Amino acid sequence: MTAGSSRGSGSGRFGGSVRAVGRALRLPFTGTARGIRRVTHAHGAGESGLGKLIELHAVNGAGDVMITVALASTVFFSVPTDEARGRVALYLAITMAPFTVLAPVIGPLLDRLPHGRRAAMAAAMLARALLALIIAGAAAGGGLELYPAALGVLVASKAYGVVRSAVVPRLLPPSFSLVKANSRVTLGGLLATGVAAPIGAGLHLVGPGWPLYGAFVIFVAGTFLSFSLPRKVDSAKGEHRALLAADAPSRSHGPRRKPPRRPGLRGVGTAVTHALAANAALRCLSGFLIFFLAFLLREHPLAGQNAAVSLGIVGVAAGAGNALGTAVGAWLRSRAPEVIVVTVVAIVLGVAVLAAVLFSAVLVACLAAFAGFGQALGKLSLDALIQRDVPEAVRTSAFARSETLLQMAWVLGGAIGIVLPLNGVLGLSVGAAIVACGWLPTARGLLASARHGGAPDRPGAPA
Repeated sequence: MTAGSSRGSGSGRFGGSVRAVGRALRLPFTGTARGIRRVTHAHGAGESGLGKLIELHAVNGAGDVMITVALASTVFFSVPTDEARGRVALYLAITMAPFTVLAPVIGPLLDRLPHGRRAAMAAAMLARALLALIIAGAAAGGGLELYPAALGVLVASKAYGVVRSAVVPRLLPPSFSLVKANSRVTLGGLLATGVAAPIGAGLHLVGPGWPLYGAFVIFVAGTFLSFSLPRKVDSAKGEHRALLAADAPSRSHGPRRKPPRRPGLRGVGTAVTHALAANAALRCLSGFLIFFLAFLLREHPLAGQNAAVSLGIVGVAAGAGNALGTAVGAWLRSRAPEVIVVTVVAIVLGVAVLAAVLFSAVLVACLAAFAGFGQALGKLSLDALIQRDVPEAVRTSAFARSETLLQMAWVLGGAIGIVLPLNGVLGLSVGAAIVACGWLPTARGLLASARHGGAPDRPGAPA
């Protein structure tokens, strides 16, 4: 019995040691997970469900950047500049052109599915998981299926973005404004992107398909995480479709009154439509700079740097500016959003003009940073205006439609960037003109709205 007890105590000590080692090995991962959970669920975000949306958006950002790393290395970095420009032009023709046609349909289509938002987000995740595997096979074999698969990834990503914008108002904690909630969600995605980008680059060193396999795993996890959102995001109680019509509704009364004929943005207040136009200019500039600077810096790198490092510097500057704009937006909350939009677009315009006139490496990086800053802060201010001026019953619909229009502006900017000659002064002058086209017509209307206390110009009833 004594020997048996000794053996039992020995095995118990061994088992305890194994468990202790296991706990020590798990501690960095479980401790990090608990820390992230505390941050995302703080200030009532855990109880409302916003914390889970922040985590889901972080997963979305990490998966998207993995696919971006793989596509950039396949379409752009793996061939000489002239051939790369042809490949990217082909990529734009096959993916962006159909997307321009599909984008206006995404918002209205998802707007008709208010009871299936979790399923729609899960479907967008699962679609990208499967398409990542298709792209991995196409990249290895040089197949043309790479391009339609990339189009599918783009459409699924934008569909997720539209649904996410519509879901946020349903998950607001009591003490949160809509702009603060959106800034938290956006910041979570930016941080995840910053972490996943170097991981994706490291996986690419192992093999060209490895970032895509990583994206597959991430998006599968996102598929299940989508269903962890509260059921209330699938509820359409109290919601109506926002009146987004270029033609005002007929003023005639009675049974012969005709509905508006084509989609637009007329039922959400003039301040919102002006802010949307200004944001579209910033989003167009963002798409333009991504494509134009990608080729310009490959052909003419920053002083003393190679092409990859030059692109990395500009990318980090843009990401830092975006994160700073998100943080400032959360701090400013909803104070005078019209003035914020006018001011931030004016600042970006000034930097763009300065960079075009005094073209230099430092000013190129500064423009990327200010463009990222302006895009983030302008979008958060637009969110605040939608919160203030759009009735709650139609707010989610307004978010879905406005996000679609902003994505189309990004596509237009990218198309302009790909066709321009690789001349820095010319390119940045075009970028400045893009911002001016959005700022000059809208600044007066936004400032007038701010002077009148932000009184919305609403129709009598939602559609």
